[in-house]
Amino acid sequence: MNIHTSQPRTPAETALIDAFSERVGNLPGNADVAIARDTALEALKIQGLPSRRVESWHYTDFRTLLRVVAPFDPAAGSQPIMSLLPGSTIATVSNGVAISAGQADGVTFQKLSEKLVDGTFAPALATRGTDDLIGQINATYVTGGWYIDIAEGAEIEAPIELQNLQKSGQAHVRFPVRAGKGAKATIIERQFGGEGEAFSSSISHLTVADGAEVIWIILREQGDAAVQLGQFNTTIGKDAKLTLFIVNTGGKLVRQEVHVLAKGEGSDFQLRGINLLGGESHTDVTMTVGHLVENTSSTQIVRNVVTGRARGVFQGMIRVAKIAQKTDARMACNTLLLSDDGEFDAKPELEIFADDVACGHGATVTEISQDHLFYLMARGIPEKTARGLLVKAFVAEIIEELENEPLVEALEGILEDWLSAHA
Repeated sequence: MNIHTSQPRTPAETALIDAFSERVGNLPGNADVAIARDTALEALKIQGLPSRRVESWHYTDFRTLLRVVAPFDPAAGSQPIMSLLPGSTIATVSNGVAISAGQADGVTFQKLSEKLVDGTFAPALATRGTDDLIGQINATYVTGGWYIDIAEGAEIEAPIELQNLQKSGQAHVRFPVRAGKGAKATIIERQFGGEGEAFSSSISHLTVADGAEVIWIILREQGDAAVQLGQFNTTIGKDAKLTLFIVNTGGKLVRQEVHVLAKGEGSDFQLRGINLLGGESHTDVTMTVGHLVENTSSTQIVRNVVTGRARGVFQGMIRVAKIAQKTDARMACNTLLLSDDGEFDAKPELEIFADDVACGHGATVTEISQDHLFYLMARGIPEKTARGLLVKAFVAEIIEELENEPLVEALEGILEDWLSAHA
């Protein structure tokens, strides 16, 4: 437990707590939601911002790193941006408010604010535990988002793009999504920000029903002054498959949590992560995967590129329950350091109570191979170009697993833009 009663509150803690009295009149919800908000706020008051003494935040001392909190700004909204892929069905949230959603056969969109007003979403505002800072802040201040239901058996050809736009100020949103039995869909969650000072949280809840297949991509394109807390929670049913791609390309201070429960026999979870870290940014990806029944599988591969004075963190925990025999779970974190001042901390873990499993984890940190660099330069390729090619090859291997040519090209374009600016 992390209790700060003996310590004075930091300016950031004070700002997060004191803002509630000013905002409460603008927060949607019935009496049940109000109780959930009060409960989350009380937990935030008691726990405060987590320091390195809290195990799950050990490598991201948020109490020290978060010095200021951007205030709420009603004028910070922006219009929808161009979709990553042509033809996508777009649902937009701007400055914490759901503003528009397209139409797609087999897909129902409902503003989250409506589910807060009628109280049906109140139970989902419960936090994950005492160290769930993201849940505490988001439950206290969430104002909008989209609830999405994908019908049973529906095969959604065009991607569903969730745009969370926050050019400055402060906003908190949620995206609960249900994929019905046998449904198939691709969802692109874009966390997009401007260059202004911003503080935001975003929580997604995905239910993958039996036999469903979902590809979910989190693409974070934040400005250099943005602080963002993200959380992705999912349960996977029988013979269902979830492929989650996370691409972090910006933000001053970022924490992305992933919490997965494999609840159905034959379920499969695949995670591919890319962290492109530059400047003086700090990016933390923390993941837990729980295998709760027999015959489930998961593979997590994370690739990191670190330049400048950036710091990255990957914490990954795979838990295998006693009854979860025949589990096949693998995890790897590979980092390419391009700067002597950069840093990356990796903490892969296994917690296994079953005795008939195939599980493994590993982590590597390396520099660009001088032999590979010499090989390219000896063939007339300038050093800067050669370095870029080697970095791109290190990351593109993950992107190409998507097997969707337009999506691969779009993500490779983002990678090339980042390399031009940082590497």
